[in-house]
Amino acid sequence: MQTNPQHWHIGLVGYGEVGRILAEDLRAQGVAVSAYDLKLDNPATAAPLQAHAAQHGVQLAASSAALAAESDFIVSAVTASQTVLVAQACATAVQKDAFFLDFNSASPGAKQRAASLIDGAGGRYVEGAVMTSVPPYRIKVPLLLGGAFAAELAPLINSLGFAAKVASDQLGVASATKMCRSVMIKGLEAMVIESFTTARHYGVEDAVIASLYETFPGIDWEKQAAYFFQRVIEHGRRRSEEVREVAETVRDAGLAPWSASGTAERQAWVADGADLGWFGEKGTPEFARSTDWRVEADRMLGHSRLKPD
Repeated sequence: MQTNPQHWHIGLVGYGEVGRILAEDLRAQGVAVSAYDLKLDNPATAAPLQAHAAQHGVQLAASSAALAAESDFIVSAVTASQTVLVAQACATAVQKDAFFLDFNSASPGAKQRAASLIDGAGGRYVEGAVMTSVPPYRIKVPLLLGGAFAAELAPLINSLGFAAKVASDQLGVASATKMCRSVMIKGLEAMVIESFTTARHYGVEDAVIASLYETFPGIDWEKQAAYFFQRVIEHGRRRSEEVREVAETVRDAGLAPWSASGTAERQAWVADGADLGWFGEKGTPEFARSTDWRVEADRMLGHSRLKPD
């Protein structure tokens, strides 16, 4: 395995928003990057990924295992439900001592199961917890690392532009931090969408927002609502899967995950609406791009009248 990160061959499992951002920032430094995504297996969804890869000089692999076989450093950036499955696939071909960074928003238990697969195959598993939205920060997004190999990996990837720090040498600490944060952040997204859309139905949205400004004057509720609506409409499926992992984390602590479970349902409901075309056709410029959250709320009301079925 190469010891100089600049000479690594980096493999990205997951070529969605996060994977593409990492690929762009790594390729800008001349680092060799390969990627694999399930969408590449479907001609109907492969074309945009193939075009992006061609534009940035990213090699596309035929499978997770094929990618692992040629990578010094693997980043798994998929939906939460695929966390263990990706580790299982990569474990069949991972190079000895190759680092495997699990970027996924999964529970401590899922991270520990993934680690046992990678470490058992001779790789070096490191859990990662992404602590805020990736797009504004790109590769420099605040990142907590955990596990026996975290302290060794941190300075290596920071030399590539990451902003990683070690949370613990024990698996589960970094992901627990992320999961507990997500109870609040993803829950706030769901509450704002539910509250503001319902207020829109009753014509009281201006009064509700004025009251929120008075109680929480440090938050620009109009701007925050627009951002929440857009992000959940575009990424609600991924978010709902993450919050189901959050619920599992809460459950493992001995608490009933009432808030997390409700948040997961609301996020999934918005994602279902996006799949049904409530907010325009995905991939078009007008899809979930209004700077006024009222436009998206009216679309929700017009299609569903707030009924989750």
